[in-house]
Order: sequence, then structure tokens, then C-alpha cells
Amino acid sequence: MTVSEALKTVDAGSVGTVADVVEAPRAPRRVGAGRRVLLGALGVVILAAVWELYKALGPADGVVIGGITVLPRTTDLAMPHVWDMIARLFEPVSSIAGAPPMWLAVLQASAFSLGIAAVGWVVGVLVGGLLAVLMQRFITAEAAVLPWIILSQTVPLIAIAPLVRRWGAQIHLGTFEWAPWMSVAVIASYLAFFPVSIGALRGLNSPDTNHVELMRSYAAGWWSTLVRLRLPASVPYLLPALRLGAASAVIGTVVAEVSIGLRGGIGRMVVEFAAAAGGDPAKPWAPIFGAVLVGLLAAGFVSLIGVFLRRYRRGEVPA
Repeated sequence: MTVSEALKTVDAGSVGTVADVVEAPRAPRRVGAGRRVLLGALGVVILAAVWELYKALGPADGVVIGGITVLPRTTDLAMPHVWDMIARLFEPVSSIAGAPPMWLAVLQASAFSLGIAAVGWVVGVLVGGLLAVLMQRFITAEAAVLPWIILSQTVPLIAIAPLVRRWGAQIHLGTFEWAPWMSVAVIASYLAFFPVSIGALRGLNSPDTNHVELMRSYAAGWWSTLVRLRLPASVPYLLPALRLGAASAVIGTVVAEVSIGLRGGIGRMVVEFAAAAGGDPAKPWAPIFGAVLVGLLAAGFVSLIGVFLRRYRRGEVPA
């Protein structure tokens, strides 16, 4: 039997599909999409109820223990009512004639930040995936690279964002010009690559030794083993890492927008609207709702990827 015939036998049924070979964790009982939506909505309602309950029963000056405020004040300036925050979304951004409604301005800023976060996430996934493959292929590479990957996440994000912008501004390649939003995307990818690299490495190393030896008995090389066994086996580990990477990219985008002063996004809007909290306490919450929306959309996109990979998705291992 030739090598190609042996590999076809692996695919056809001698070994079964990779999804059958790899003992991925069994998924818990599935919850319907409608039920998940209802549970999510119920969680929002409970959060709003707890907010209003504490505002009604909590002390106006908050809870202070040993001179330290452990729970916030309940005044309208510090904690506006939920319905006031929602009503503010349908009012103009400012008193200037022709100002757009708040919800439209928030959606525009959210779309801007989401686009940058998406670019950063894609770059982070590519870098993290390549690093995981490199570390899985070479033990020496894992010993040399993994500590630096972990160490990279200890650097304060707010400190390196201005440096990335300064370094980017010094890049000149013909007619190419480094735009400020690219610096934000780099920061987003900087946070996104870490969970992806760790999760992908765990997934690539997850196949049982017997399965790897079986592939070798069919004279399957490293590349064939990677494509036919290790990559499908990594799906239960990779999907949670991709979701965490998407959330990290959103956080990195918002923080970097604040650090470098990039206008047009949610991060800059949070800072600008916070200055108006004294006279309009419900206004600063609008961009916060926008940031939550961006995070939900990012996580939803990763869940959509999981639908296409459900053949290999018997369960998920927390990142």
C-alpha cells in the first residue's frame, strides 16, 4: 500500500474521521438558541433590578469602611436611573442645532472601534496560530518562545500604546503612510495573540499518543498529521481562545484609543462624555453601552465560526 492510499484509508474509515479519533471533551447538554437569548435577557433584567434596588436602599454617600469607599454613592449624579440612561440614548448628543441622536453617534463610534478590533483580532489570530504551530513542531522553540509570550502580557498596555504610535509614525515605505488607527490595531493584536497561541498550543498537543503513532504507522508526515489530526483536535481548545482573543482585542482597542487620543471610536467617546458627567450624568453611560455591544458582536462572530466547525466540536475546554 502506498502512502497516499494509506492516508485515504485513514480518511475513509480505517481510523475514522479525525473528529471520531480524537477524544475531545464531551459537550454538556446543549441549550437552544432561544433559551440562551432568554437567559441573557434575564441576566440584563436582573442586573438592572439590582442596580435600582441598591440605588433605592443604599446610602447616599456609599458604603465606607475604614475610610475606603467599597460601594458607590447612590445619588443621581453617581448612579442615574436605568430608564434615564436609556432615555438619554434617544436625545441629541449635545444642545447644538443639528446634533445627531445619541444612539446614532454611539453606533458610528462602535462600528469604527469594531473595525479596528477586527483587524487586530485577525492579526493576533495569525500570529498566535503560527507561534503555536512553531512551538508544537520544535520543543526548543516552545522552551524559548513560551516564556516571552507570557512575559509580554505583563507590560502595561497604557504605557506601550504611545510608543507604538511613535514607532509607527517613523515607518516610511514608498507612498505608504502609517495611519493612527493602525497603532490601535497593533495594540489589539498584541492582546489577542496571547490566548490564541496558548489555546492553539494546548489543542495541537491534545491528540493521544496512540493516535499520533497511528498516523506515523501510515507513514504520514508532520504536515499530514497537523492537517488531518492536530488541527481538528485543537477546535475544542481553539474556540474559547478565539472568543477570549476577540474580547481582548476589543479591550485593547478601547484602551489604545484613549491612550493615543484617536478620535472616532468608543474609547475617545468615553473620555469626552465623562467630562459632561457633572451636568448630564446619564451621558457617559451611552458609550459604555456601545463598548458592550462591540464585545457582544465580536463574541457572536466567533460563535458563528463554531457553527461551521461543529463537526469537530464535541465540547470546549476553557481557555
